[in-house]
Amino acid sequence: MHSKALKAILAAIPFAFIANNVQAQVPDNATHIPYSEIMTVFENLGDTLDQQVRVVDVGDDINVGVGVLRRVGQRSEGEAVRTIVHYDITEVYYVLSGSGILVTGGDATDPVELPPDSHSVTILVGPSGLRTVTSGQEQTIVAGDIVIIPAGVTHGFRHIQDQITYLAVRVDHRQVLPAGYAHPSLD
Repeated sequence: MHSKALKAILAAIPFAFIANNVQAQVPDNATHIPYSEIMTVFENLGDTLDQQVRVVDVGDDINVGVGVLRRVGQRSEGEAVRTIVHYDITEVYYVLSGSGILVTGGDATDPVELPPDSHSVTILVGPSGLRTVTSGQEQTIVAGDIVIIPAGVTHGFRHIQDQITYLAVRVDHRQVLPAGYAHPSLD
């Protein structure tokens, strides 16, 4: 009886080894994004508001993107603010310079979905939509602040004094962003 059990266990070992190696690969090292790469992408923003620096597969079916954004003086008169909502991406903002009033949540109307083949959806933030929001939470954010915006939360700026520049760390738990992406200016 012990012999049969031992044979069954020994026969199962190769299958366990194969099954273990078929699972998602776990990275064995860190990804370093040097300041020079962030600045290279920042210098190549041109008239765009947002550029992805890199997208990294961190294992466990999660990608993480790092983007750099710059928004220049804008004011929203009245209570309504035009916002964006990302359905699959959680963003963490780290404000590098400037300040603005960030509006999150609230009562959303006038939905417009971003085209699924747009650069914003395929490279930057995944499936997203635009909304007009009233009664949102307003918070002044300044250099050094960090803001965490969960997937599904509308967000936009009501007022930017002069400009605001920030990094966006994008947690992509559905892997809608292209793992391995590097901004073209980094070639």
